[in-house]
Amino acid sequence: MDVTTLYSIGELSRRTGLSVRTIRFYSDSGVVAPTTRSPAGYRLYDLDALRRLELLRTLRELGMDLPTIRRVLDRELSVAEVAATHADAVDVQIRMLLLRRSVLRVAASRGSTPEEIKLMHRLTQLSGEERRRLIDDFVNGTFGTVDANPAAVAMVRAATPDLPDDPTGEQVAAWAELAELVGDEEFRVRMRRTAVRQAAGRPVGIECDAGEELMEFTRQKVAEARKSGIDPLSDRAVTVIDDLMHRFAEVFARTPDTEFRDWMERQFEEVHDPRVDRYWRLVWIVNGWQVVPDLIPVYPWLIQALRNDRAT
Repeated sequence: MDVTTLYSIGELSRRTGLSVRTIRFYSDSGVVAPTTRSPAGYRLYDLDALRRLELLRTLRELGMDLPTIRRVLDRELSVAEVAATHADAVDVQIRMLLLRRSVLRVAASRGSTPEEIKLMHRLTQLSGEERRRLIDDFVNGTFGTVDANPAAVAMVRAATPDLPDDPTGEQVAAWAELAELVGDEEFRVRMRRTAVRQAAGRPVGIECDAGEELMEFTRQKVAEARKSGIDPLSDRAVTVIDDLMHRFAEVFARTPDTEFRDWMERQFEEVHDPRVDRYWRLVWIVNGWQVVPDLIPVYPWLIQALRNDRAT
């Protein structure tokens, strides 16, 4: 063979950028075997060996393991087949890195405790399938009875929270809170009771007895208070609540006193459970749905304001 077509390990190192030690390792492993040896016993490699080394280096830089690369070099696997598999693996790694970045940003912005960071990290480490299974277990555990309301089940499943691959910090925090919430058995009981009413799309309890006119007035007044930035526990909220209490007391033929205020608070909390409202709010955030201001529940503000003992 013409010696000009052969390369020493040193020449291969200069051409490929691989160290002499690395090339010797590949050679000893049989991945890129020497073509022949010089009279002095030094290993020599032909153009095919050079190309194998160049391909090997490229595949290693792309993260492929040596046994797989060897199968590619031996033509047991095509580059296309291996590239497709590794591309999928890289996609998974990218998603995990994006989630990790989001968790770190939440921790940095909120000053999270080590326990909170650990929880968020653990929950975001779940695969998409595992996250879906978590919600499926919640739905089945909440509505998995023979008398389950089909409309309620369909409503909850239609709004399944799905954390995106590159979530915002808000979405990560919402998902962590949501994951804890759906595992609470007390919440499941509340969700089961409330979802049936929501699926029916009709008022019950105090809403029904108060009448649509008063309820519409109440929603309008509370919405205006919220829009004005009135804290439900502030003195400004007392005026709003006093007015509403007198209107409800007239309809129910009751005295607008502390006992009646407490009764109103219990009635509204039974109809509009704050934790259930929070669940739907979290679903909106996780799914990246646009929050329509008119659909933001007004009842959490109303219930909190009714708890304010300054109202009379």
